[in-house]
Amino acid sequence: MTSGDADAVQDFLTMLAVDRGAAANTLAAYASDLAAAQQILPALANAQSHELAALGKAWADLAPSSLARRCSALRQFYGFLCDEGFRADDPSEALPRPRNRRPLPRVLSHTDVERLLVQAEEDAAGGELLAVRMLALLELLYGSGLRATELVSLPLDAVPRDAPLLTVKGKGGQQRMVPISGRAKLALARWLTIRATTPQAQSRFLFPSRKQHISRVRLFQLLRKLAVGAGISAEAVSPHVLRHAFATHLLEGGADLRVLQTLLGHADIATTQIYTHVDAARLVALVNDRHPLRSSSGLQP
Repeated sequence: MTSGDADAVQDFLTMLAVDRGAAANTLAAYASDLAAAQQILPALANAQSHELAALGKAWADLAPSSLARRCSALRQFYGFLCDEGFRADDPSEALPRPRNRRPLPRVLSHTDVERLLVQAEEDAAGGELLAVRMLALLELLYGSGLRATELVSLPLDAVPRDAPLLTVKGKGGQQRMVPISGRAKLALARWLTIRATTPQAQSRFLFPSRKQHISRVRLFQLLRKLAVGAGISAEAVSPHVLRHAFATHLLEGGADLRVLQTLLGHADIATTQIYTHVDAARLVALVNDRHPLRSSSGLQP
C-alpha cells in the first residue's frame, strides 16, 4: 500500500466519522473491508475498472452478505475520491453486485406475547426483585421496541418523570425519543422502588449489575427462561424477536412506515420496509373489502 493510498483511506474514514457521525465499530468495518481490497490491489485509490472487476473472482468464496458489504465500502470510497477531486472517474460500476436477500424476521404472535406478559406478571406478583426487574425489561422490549444493547445500557436518567417518552442512545451514538406505554411506566415504577433498596442503588444504570449493567447475554438467558415458563419454545424468543414483534404489531395496527422508522432508530427506511411482508394478509383483506370493483371484478373476501 502506498502512502497516497493510506492517506486517501484515512481521509475517507475521517469523513465518515466527522460528516456522517459513524461509530467506532462502523469505522473499523470500513477499514477492514478496504484493507481486504488493498491486499489484492495495493494501489487501491488508482485502481481501474478491469482491476475492480477481478475482485469478484478473488472473493468468490465469500458469503453474499460479506461480498455485498465489501463492494458497498468500495463504492463509497470511490464516490468520496470523486467528490473530493482526487479522481475524475468512478470505476466502482465494475464491482460485482451480489444478490443478498435479507431473511424475513421471526415474529411472535399476539397470543405468544400475551403469554409472556402474563407469565412475567404472575412471577412479579410476589414482589421478588428479579421477577419485577424481568417484567420491566419485557415491557420495555415489547412496548418500546428497544434493541438489547439499548435496553441493558439505559442510564437511570433516561427514565421520564412526566413526559411519556424515553431517551435512547442507539447505533452510532444517535439519540432518539421513544414512547413508553402506561403498562411499562407501572412496571418501571415497581422496579425503581425495589431498585432503591439494592446495593447498586447508586449506579447510573437503570438495570445495574455488580460491574456496570446486566449484559445482553444475561437478558437473552432471562427471556428464554421466561419463555419456557410460559410454555413457549425457548428458541422462538430473543430480545430481537420481541423488537420485531413490536414493529410488526404496530404495522398491523396501521402505523405509518416513517413513524415506525423513527421509533426503531433505522437510518434507512429500506431497513424498516422488511416489516411490510407481515402486513400482506391485512392488505389483501383491505382490497377485498374496500375496492369499489370488488363485486364486478370477482374480488371476494
